[in-house]
Amino acid sequence: MADSPQISFVDQPAPQADTLIVLTDESLRFGRLAARAIDPAKELIARAAKADGFKGKKNKALGLVGPAALKADRLVVLGVGKRREMKATDWLKLGGIAMSRVPALAKVAGVILELPEGKISADEAADFALGMKLRAYRFDRYKTKKKDDDEKDKPSRAAISIAVAAAAGARKAWAARDAIGDGVLKARDLVNEPPNVLHPVEFARRAAELKKVGVGIETLDVAAMKKLGMNALLGVGQGSTHESRVVIMRWNGGKKSEAPVAVIGKGVCFDTGGISIKPAASMEDMKGDMAGAACVVGLMHALAARKAKVNVVGAIGLVENMPGGDAQRPGDIVKSMSGQTIEIINTDAEGRLVLADVLWYVKENHKPKWMVDLATLTGAILVSLGQEYAGLFSNDERLSKRLIEAGQETGERVWRMPLGPEFDKMIDSKFADMKNTGSRYGGSTTAAQFLQRYVDKTPWAHLDVAGTAMGVPPSEINQSWGPGWGVRLLDRLIAEHYES
Repeated sequence: MADSPQISFVDQPAPQADTLIVLTDESLRFGRLAARAIDPAKELIARAAKADGFKGKKNKALGLVGPAALKADRLVVLGVGKRREMKATDWLKLGGIAMSRVPALAKVAGVILELPEGKISADEAADFALGMKLRAYRFDRYKTKKKDDDEKDKPSRAAISIAVAAAAGARKAWAARDAIGDGVLKARDLVNEPPNVLHPVEFARRAAELKKVGVGIETLDVAAMKKLGMNALLGVGQGSTHESRVVIMRWNGGKKSEAPVAVIGKGVCFDTGGISIKPAASMEDMKGDMAGAACVVGLMHALAARKAKVNVVGAIGLVENMPGGDAQRPGDIVKSMSGQTIEIINTDAEGRLVLADVLWYVKENHKPKWMVDLATLTGAILVSLGQEYAGLFSNDERLSKRLIEAGQETGERVWRMPLGPEFDKMIDSKFADMKNTGSRYGGSTTAAQFLQRYVDKTPWAHLDVAGTAMGVPPSEINQSWGPGWGVRLLDRLIAEHYES
């Protein structure tokens, strides 16, 4: 996992810091500790703010070279706007902006997390720190020659000292946020890896590393899947020289008698489309077609590392969809683990085949309270929702409502999309129980209708994350191609509603 800055919470500002970061409101006022620390630069700040038109608006920053009397080489003033309007996601973003202002060569960055009115809580301080941690991530392990611009833009690995009144409480709140941050970074690492490195067997090996944090691991190889009748999943991977795998992860943090919750991820490590091959343009992005599985691994790490008081099953189906001589063909009919038969119309509609067998396996073997699956499933969801929301499809009102609320709280937002019997008819087949695609209309919904046939009455939600989990625009807390989307969303869902 990528290196992260070392973050600590203290009662008093760091006496020696290369960079000093302070907060101000729309009146350009400072808290007591900050005002004392920046006193040698107060006239310089006033002149610079006037020259730059800086008025302390939310997420705006003013950067200055520190005067000799200040000791810090750089001073950054961050605006929070109206204190009473700041939400958890705002503190997260503000932390990301602060991290972006710490120079690559800085050794110590001091933050004075204080405002003239309205005490900053322990949770707000921890959210600010999480924003710093997430912004500092960089995936550059395969660069052997660093350009000057690369070094200049590289996030700092400085030690971060955050002075806040609620330092003791912030340290306690940070322990959980730090674990969640590590889970997000683990997911990012997986999504960013090239497909020649992260094939199904290697992905399974990396998922098995969760044993180190107490997660139970069971890996199903091809022989085991054949015995179980997972022919829908196996059909996707049969054209590849890399064998398919299913990994079942188990975190038992709740009562022994309590049924688990379950999270399932699509893990197509590379998707050429198979015989129904994709156009060459941008096919390299299909290394990210396993972002749902990456989220599940990151989530399981986060839950185990923070010792979540809940029983959770994480399951991922890992395949590579290639057009080899043994590849699945349009027109083939396969029998899934459920016993239902599927006519293959388009081999590029492969993710739903993988999920069908894994959903059925989890439902039958673990009897979960609910199942949520994540998949970069359809391009159609991008047409509907762009890259701002993931598509939510569900058979359960309460689970849907809780996912929507968790999305608003974390900034990983979901938008509920329709299901219905009219869409179900679109995937009926003349030759089998169903076909794996419908018409050109309602593609995201027909894919979800397909999955619904493998959950029975178990409360279930499907998150189509094709627009949010890879190739996203940079943000205050993420500069990476793979954002690790979904880890914070599902951790919040579980923490608020399902922990003992």
